[in-house]
Amino acid sequence: MLTGIKDKKLASYRGAKREKILVDIPQSDLLFLKIFADKFGWRFSSKQSLWEEYIKNSPENVDMSEEEIMEIVASTRYGKVQNYH
Repeated sequence: MLTGIKDKKLASYRGAKREKILVDIPQSDLLFLKIFADKFGWRFSSKQSLWEEYIKNSPENVDMSEEEIMEIVASTRYGKVQNYH
């Protein structure tokens, strides 16, 4: 697989500016995509692994009530503070 491509050529891509994309592929092609990404030095993450990493790195004890969090969410989404008390 990819026998005509030299590793030295691939190394030049590793320092390039990166772009994050979302690709919807059949599950049966997932292994091929992982191998292909590894060959080019690309980082590969599934939606599930991104959520797992996010949850793993989230704080466990937050000094905020659910109401305070909802006020911040509403402020961010709608540009105004709503009272959830």
